Amino acid sequence: MAYLIFKTIISAVIIVAVSEISKRSSLLGAILASLPLVSYLGIIWLYIDTESQAKVAQLSKSVFWMVIPSLSFFIVFPILLKTELNFYLSLVISTVIMVSVYFIMIFILQRIGINI
Repeated sequence: MAYLIFKTIISAVIIVAVSEISKRSSLLGAILASLPLVSYLGIIWLYIDTESQAKVAQLSKSVFWMVIPSLSFFIVFPILLKTELNFYLSLVISTVIMVSVYFIMIFILQRIGINI
């Protein structure tokens, strides 16, 4: 149980750090947010929990393919905000589009024989 609490605290600290740093500098916040910290921590926690290099390799491969559709959010969201659409509506629309692109990407990968 202590290990689960430790993982939660480390993960939360990173999220709060991005938020707080972004208040002072959007560039530094963006650099920190763009680092694959969640993936990095997920890979570390997975390896510690399972000691399986195969599972870690599979996760890493899957993350690679799923980064591509996640970029759709960062393209659509600022465009919607520039149109002065409500922040929350922009967030929802961008998220729906991103999730749709995830499904499209998974479909395409399956069709070409890439197993994620």
